Amino acid sequence: MTKILIIYTGGTIGMVNDAKTGFLIPFDFEQIKDNVPELARLDYQLSVHSFNPIIDSSNMHPEQWKVLAELIESNYEEFDGFVILHGSDTMSFTASALSFMLKNLAKPVILTGSQLPIGEIRTDAKENLITALEIAATKSKGKAVVPEVCIYFDNQLFRGNRSLKYNTEKFEAFRSPNYPILAEAGVQLTFFHKEILPVPTEAFYIQTEFDANIGVLKIYPGMTEEVVYAVTRSKVKAIVLETFGSGNATTVKWFTDALAEAIENGKHIVDISQCKRGSVQLGMYETSSELKKMGVISGYDMTFETAVTKFMYLMGANLTTEEIRRQMETPIAGELTN
Repeated sequence: MTKILIIYTGGTIGMVNDAKTGFLIPFDFEQIKDNVPELARLDYQLSVHSFNPIIDSSNMHPEQWKVLAELIESNYEEFDGFVILHGSDTMSFTASALSFMLKNLAKPVILTGSQLPIGEIRTDAKENLITALEIAATKSKGKAVVPEVCIYFDNQLFRGNRSLKYNTEKFEAFRSPNYPILAEAGVQLTFFHKEILPVPTEAFYIQTEFDANIGVLKIYPGMTEEVVYAVTRSKVKAIVLETFGSGNATTVKWFTDALAEAIENGKHIVDISQCKRGSVQLGMYETSSELKKMGVISGYDMTFETAVTKFMYLMGANLTTEEIRRQMETPIAGELTN
């Protein structure tokens, strides 16, 4: 029988209405089949591990990412796949982080959640959970069809490190603007195999050290020297620079001097676009050629969530400056196209 481990971290999906108080409270996921009787028809052997205490996804930090990676590692041989129930607000950060931490992953790790609690009549929670389990269980010729970290939400399966949350009001909460979806759940569950990472042949292991000393500098017309230097002269080790269009920024001298000074002082700077769709192309326009010359790293089409977590991951690995630069510009888990 197919064995799936459900890891419940918290979030809307696990909430039910308390009849006495009217407030939303988490239900006991150990009795998940009582709350979602449809699961019995899947004929899977389900085990549940709940965080104690459960956490709102706004409180998700690298320490919890490490717990998740270690849980998967310790149960890796026993289970065919893993489903992580997670609040939607930071789900893309967690999925991105796990994609870097879980090395040579040959089994599905599917994150899902919901916009409405599982106890609501119109909830999206049941469908998201059931289909996430089906995806985690799907094999072909004895191997997982989706051997990577993914997000399943509202009938679509996304590569985790390509996803972002873009809507708080609709069931269609996530998008993958720069990479195709991996599967679609309609009348049938359809996988788009050419978009899915191949099953690795080397042994699975985890790398869990993160350095969260990262700064973010989002540029805008009229920003002042004080704002820029507050980031570039801070004690951060790396900076995610959110620029215009295909990587463009102002060429005013004090701004380029601030970035150059930060790089000279050993800080790494990666350039990603404020646009959700498209890629950074450093040097394509005069307004980005100076960034390229001074050694700003191209983030290509990485999402903000991925740029942040990848920096944390690489900084935690104690790599050389050149190796960090090389790996930031190279896909290591399908997170960018260069």
